[in-house]
Amino acid sequence: MSPSEVFRPDAQVHFGVFFQGVNHTTIWSDPASGSQIDFETFRRVATTAERGLFDAFFLGEGLRLREQDGKILDLDIAGRPDAIAQLSALAGITDHIGLVATQNTTYNEPGDLARRLAGLDVLSGGRAGWNAVTTDNAWTGANFRRGGFLDHELRYERAGQFIRAARAIWDSWADDAALAEPDAAARVDFSASQFDLSLNATLPRSRQGHPVIFQAGDSSTGRDFAAANADVIFSRHGTHFDDALAFANDIRARLVTVGRPADDIKILPGTQIVLAQHASEVEEKRRWVLDGQYTGQTALSLVGQVWGRDLSDRDPDGPLPEDDPIPAPISVTRGAARDGKDPIAIANEWRALAEAKNLSLRQVAIETSARTGFVGTPGQVADELARWVRAGATDGFNISPYLVPGGLDEIVEWLVPELQERGVYRNEYTSTTLRGHLGLREPLTRRQNVQTDNSAAG
Repeated sequence: MSPSEVFRPDAQVHFGVFFQGVNHTTIWSDPASGSQIDFETFRRVATTAERGLFDAFFLGEGLRLREQDGKILDLDIAGRPDAIAQLSALAGITDHIGLVATQNTTYNEPGDLARRLAGLDVLSGGRAGWNAVTTDNAWTGANFRRGGFLDHELRYERAGQFIRAARAIWDSWADDAALAEPDAAARVDFSASQFDLSLNATLPRSRQGHPVIFQAGDSSTGRDFAAANADVIFSRHGTHFDDALAFANDIRARLVTVGRPADDIKILPGTQIVLAQHASEVEEKRRWVLDGQYTGQTALSLVGQVWGRDLSDRDPDGPLPEDDPIPAPISVTRGAARDGKDPIAIANEWRALAEAKNLSLRQVAIETSARTGFVGTPGQVADELARWVRAGATDGFNISPYLVPGGLDEIVEWLVPELQERGVYRNEYTSTTLRGHLGLREPLTRRQNVQTDNSAAG
């Protein structure tokens, strides 16, 4: 065992399902791909996850449709219902699974959002979670007539104040207070640089105290923010073991620094799992998924980000462009395929790869894509997931199915039984709340000597 590993022989694998918004990892073109608006899609994913004893249904959400070159991206989702509205509907047809809403701290207000999240928490019997995300870009802000109103360095300051205000609202009710009591809730007066509010909360506590706080920032400031404020981290460290372990060790150190136990946050990296029943079928299944994810349109879009121009008139199964990329900034609306790298250097690397392996443009896009997640037989993947959790690299995984809504079926029917046989996965729910499923301690505000104020710049 590596000296940096944490031996946890009794640790259990926790699963969430991450229902993404716009992305190129979902196989949209498959006939089995479901509507992103029809409630049946959400119902099937959530109930399948609950059948598999998952901890949570985690819903991604964007506040503006993504654009490319001034046009709405074809693969974006138009008309997806509001996250809290969707999760409230799912609360009525599920009994155990947690319901996590992605909600932005920049373009909401704490008095309103805290009430809506508390409503979901109360109606679901204590199963609500809040993925608190930040943004400062004017592109999203224009939807709210606030384009560019928040300086970048203030986004975590605002988020920290937002969470403290929300917790003050949720904590203003005593545990056993009833609606009929005149003094059931104390008045909340909260004043800080971003907010100034005075109100009486209208909803009592749920069974879990208040919604579970998820956070996904990965910068040093984001990690500090999570250590001070979050219950769960939704990380991007879900592919390489050493990388995941280093991230987990870093978070544990930051938790101790702010006065929290080293195991006080659950880490659930986003990941993809591709299963084949027999070892001889694994490579074929992996290629099938990649071919479905990297359609011609997707490949042209990704390569176009490097070349800095629209390549939609090209044949994706033809060669890479002969001319060099345009070394100009890429709009925030298009993503970050260059990742700060020199586009001409990337193009030269890709051309060399294409020549060496005789690859088309689309094949280069597939070959150079970042590999995520786990591929193998159910037994092979179960062994690896158990290793990660018992060595302290993570507490579980937030799974993004490559096909919606049926992509969880193989995981529930093939992988979960393998994990149960190894004693690393529950055989039944033992709690009725999301906090209970995750094995979390009581909310931070109910404890003493914990620093929950983080207003560092991002």
